[in-house]
Amino acid sequence: MDPLTHALAAYTLKRAAFPQLARPATVAMVIAGSIADIDLLSAHVDASAYITWSRTYCHSVPAAIVISALAAAAFLFLHRGDVGALLQRAGQAAAPTTVTGGRIAPLTVFVPALAAALLHLLLDLCQAQGIKLLWPVSNRRFALDWLPHLDLWILAMLLAGILLPKLAGLVTEEIGAKAKGPRGRVGAMMALGGILIYIGARGTLHSIAVATLDSRAYHGESPQRVGAFPQTGSPFAWDGMVETERAILEVPISVGPAASFDPESAHTFYKPDPSPALNAALDTPTARRFLAYARFPRASLEKTPDGYRIRLQTYAVDPDFRIQALIEVSPSNQIISESLSYDFGPQR
Repeated sequence: MDPLTHALAAYTLKRAAFPQLARPATVAMVIAGSIADIDLLSAHVDASAYITWSRTYCHSVPAAIVISALAAAAFLFLHRGDVGALLQRAGQAAAPTTVTGGRIAPLTVFVPALAAALLHLLLDLCQAQGIKLLWPVSNRRFALDWLPHLDLWILAMLLAGILLPKLAGLVTEEIGAKAKGPRGRVGAMMALGGILIYIGARGTLHSIAVATLDSRAYHGESPQRVGAFPQTGSPFAWDGMVETERAILEVPISVGPAASFDPESAHTFYKPDPSPALNAALDTPTARRFLAYARFPRASLEKTPDGYRIRLQTYAVDPDFRIQALIEVSPSNQIISESLSYDFGPQR
């Protein structure tokens, strides 16, 4: 999910679940809920750094705990001695659970920060790129493939949940009525509830798309593996991926009322025949790194004056950063060069 959505989601969670949190602590919560996306900076280094860092170490449960602890510690350090002022801003009484020995209890800040950080992981788990949720225990990427990288519907619900209560509050103040309860809490709860329902509906539509893809034949072959990846514009439109014995196929699929699906509309990438050059290329460290990252990888082999060029490509779960592996092999099947790079070719 994009950084703006994560920041708005953290702020909405604050208004819904922690309405009395002081403003400086709210800043710590929003930072904890969005800072994991700092690993996106690796994309501007090179493709190798992007594969290594993007959605990996910072997007794990242990990292979320550490990030939340650091955000809480920074808040407590910067605002030590300001207990009274902070409580007055938040409209709180100096309850024992909030203040201990004249200091703000660390859990009062750490728990909201951790909730925001875990919400970040939950939203990214619903996407297609995958996150290393259990690192360092496991390097496996987890992905539900339900949400696109930028989901305009979720963004709209978050903005509505934040802005509409503010507008209603201005109207209430104008007519002199008193607000009941923390301002904006109901709107934030409705926004989060709507997002949960929307994500559940996306999950159901994804299951239908996968079942539809798996039930058809493609050029006379049964699918060995299928996947459905979300498009940004509509929850009913998906990018279908199918692997058969001889090919990788990309096919658009629509689900919902009056939806139709034509397997013959698939764009087919035939797998190259096995060869010593291909085997040598696939055994390189670069190829192994790429294949551990790629979703539905496909290979192409091209004869060159110096031997062979093997290109490994994959379905672009993040269209802005498509990765490819290029490996040059000599006529005697020795590796000449190997590299990871961005694929700037046309996107289908």
